[in-house]
Amino acid sequence: MPIVWRGRRARAFVPALLADRDLSLDIPTAQRTATAVADLSHSAAAMPVDYAPLARLLLRAEGIASSFIEGVAAPVVDVVLAERMGPTSPTPASWVAANLAAVDQAFAEAGALTVDSLCRWHRTLMAGSPTPARYVGALREEQGWIGGTSPLDAHLVTPPADRLPALLDDLNAYANRTDVDPVAQAAVAHAQFEVIHPFADGNGRIGRVLIAWVLTRRLSLVTPPPISTRIAADVGGYAAGLTLFRLGEHEHWIRWFADAVSGAGAAQQALVAQVERLRAEWQKRLSAPRAGRALRADSSAWRILDLLPRHLVLTAQAVTTELAQTEKAARSGLRALVDAGVLTEHSTARQGAVGRPRTLYVSPELLALTGSTPLRDRIGVRPGEVEVQLDGAGLHLEPIAGDGLVEQSGRLVVAPSGDPLTDADVTALRDAGRR
Repeated sequence: MPIVWRGRRARAFVPALLADRDLSLDIPTAQRTATAVADLSHSAAAMPVDYAPLARLLLRAEGIASSFIEGVAAPVVDVVLAERMGPTSPTPASWVAANLAAVDQAFAEAGALTVDSLCRWHRTLMAGSPTPARYVGALREEQGWIGGTSPLDAHLVTPPADRLPALLDDLNAYANRTDVDPVAQAAVAHAQFEVIHPFADGNGRIGRVLIAWVLTRRLSLVTPPPISTRIAADVGGYAAGLTLFRLGEHEHWIRWFADAVSGAGAAQQALVAQVERLRAEWQKRLSAPRAGRALRADSSAWRILDLLPRHLVLTAQAVTTELAQTEKAARSGLRALVDAGVLTEHSTARQGAVGRPRTLYVSPELLALTGSTPLRDRIGVRPGEVEVQLDGAGLHLEPIAGDGLVEQSGRLVVAPSGDPLTDADVTALRDAGRR
């Protein structure tokens, strides 16, 4: 539809109401969504009875990856500390933590989806962000666009603000239905939300929170699958699918989305299995004699071990509070876990870091499972430190430790995948804690 922006003519895209679209599925698409539902059911069945710690890990993986898609990255340790301390200052870690809080909030809500629901999620998401207060938790009142510097050169000019109420009422009515395929419903609701773009900022992240809300509600899941980790691994396919949906080709988008959901289910099962292997390995390390002596069965280290993986970051004070131990016993147990190679100790003293504990204890292996891995997955590198080296006009990676690379001319490099390694990729690797 034609609009006028600052005295100049442009055109905005107003999507058809979902109630007016034929969103039926052909047989291949229905088969893909059925497979995705089955994969999520299998991953849900693999969750242990004491699923809460793993559910939290999965939520962190989802929130971190969703932020990663928007170019927001922070060390997992900083994110965990930001979760504990709440919004204090506008840092990448606090933005990622706010994303986790928004997923938590949406997951806890049992009622129907409304505009108020979306605004509550947005208010939580934008806590601690530099976004002006008038845009937080409120529908935009100005013309929006995606890409470019104005509606005149934008990739997409979103609907005018006066069209938002009708579009959102239609979207919410569709998202609240229980008579449509749940995976297709999540795909369509997300894509329509992204076209509507009702907020001044944070639309991508809220749109992915909506995916989690639909899937957990329709499939009675105890935790949403880490769908953003799969989206981040194929951002090009994701963007192309959304464009095709906007152009009326909903089945192509739904098939891509169903495959991403299946991948998220597989990722969830893999994380559960990896954590179980880690637990067994930690117990083995802690049981091994050191300096000719075995650790006593009543050592506080055993009780602290049970706090993993529920707590990604431990401090002496946290252990004292959680286990009702003396601080001396807590420090002794933490030291035993460090000596056994289960935890590593980090000094965090920073000027101006009010409230930040001076010493943290973390499991690098556990953090590796939680951190954002889409980039490593896409270019075929498994977790481990790598060096990015200039080689003529190109770049290649050489591992410091680990596998997942191939040998060429006596050097270990990324296997050819058709994906160029750009400056943005190098930056993302650096921000993910790689050399």
